[in-house]
Amino acid sequence: MIATGASEPMKVYVHLAVAQHPRRWAQLYAAGKLVGLNEPDPYGYARAAHMGVTLIPPTVADEGRLGRLVRLGVGALVGFDLVNAWRNRASIFAADVVWTHTEAQFLGVCALLALRRRDRGAPPRLLAQAVWLVDRWPKANPVHRWLWRRLIRQADVLTFHSPLNLAAARALFPAQRCELVRFGIRADHREPPRAPRAPGGERRIISVGNDKHRDWQTLVEAVRAHPEWRLRIVSTKADPELARGLDHVTVAGVSSTDELLDLYRGADLVVVPLQPNLHVSGSTALQEAALLGVPTIATAVGGHEAYFPPDAVRYVPARDPGAIAAAIADLSADPAAAAAMAARAQAQMGDAGLSSEAYVRDHVRLSHELVAAAR
Repeated sequence: MIATGASEPMKVYVHLAVAQHPRRWAQLYAAGKLVGLNEPDPYGYARAAHMGVTLIPPTVADEGRLGRLVRLGVGALVGFDLVNAWRNRASIFAADVVWTHTEAQFLGVCALLALRRRDRGAPPRLLAQAVWLVDRWPKANPVHRWLWRRLIRQADVLTFHSPLNLAAARALFPAQRCELVRFGIRADHREPPRAPRAPGGERRIISVGNDKHRDWQTLVEAVRAHPEWRLRIVSTKADPELARGLDHVTVAGVSSTDELLDLYRGADLVVVPLQPNLHVSGSTALQEAALLGVPTIATAVGGHEAYFPPDAVRYVPARDPGAIAAAIADLSADPAAAAAMAARAQAQMGDAGLSSEAYVRDHVRLSHELVAAAR
């Protein structure tokens, strides 16, 4: 249903994965189990309410063991979460615009739109966000690719976090409107860059993340011959064997946001080592480091320059431990320059720049365009 009254608030339904249901998210957030600078609601989408948008809640909150098995089974067959979309069809069709967080959700909504009865009136507009779709496309099952390509025609706008997967998507789906929407985290917590530590002596380095595109091996090789560089890999997915025989390397996750923030506060440098990817893997870690005022080194893959310019983050080539080691040495030798770089990164963050507020505001702007075009 498309809103027609000029004064009538636009109705938006945010279709998320089952594990990201707003009630479950809020419970985990209240219990302190969501590690990082998170919002009290999923990804800050609830910020749309103060932007003049009426948010429609999900239709279904819980699923039993059998329901989960059915959902996962159907998902394995088609390559996306069709059952979750079907369960929430009332919310989907009550909205003027539907937002989704990944392709697993938007393809489910696309399937419902493709199957809708033509006598039900105008369908909701669909703002379809893709994260891993373009990275996975070449290796996807050919039947899945055929099905997904047909379903994608139902989306009004495909959105992407990186200019790299945006460019690839425009080549893959030339008939679809594709837009860049930078992902942002809450930016109301910030700590100024600390006074520079004098050159020489020990340096504390942290590297945070669980994404499969982290290149831990290259980072460990970069610090292997430098016992004065104390590296903590903050991850539950990294192999602890990476630290074997290296007393100055530790691999361990954290159990609370306070523990993570303490590591940032105690770090001289953050390194975000990445394998080539198209979806700005590591963007959350870069933003957390910027907000905590820590100078950052990152692999130049994934389109991060659209988030932080080269004078705000020290970028290095992929799979090059020597380049990481040289960057660590340079920033350690000139702590004043490192602190200035961290300040420039932090200046990118904020409601008018890089943040969850700006991220949601872009969704609202695009949604108003779609609703206006449908009138």
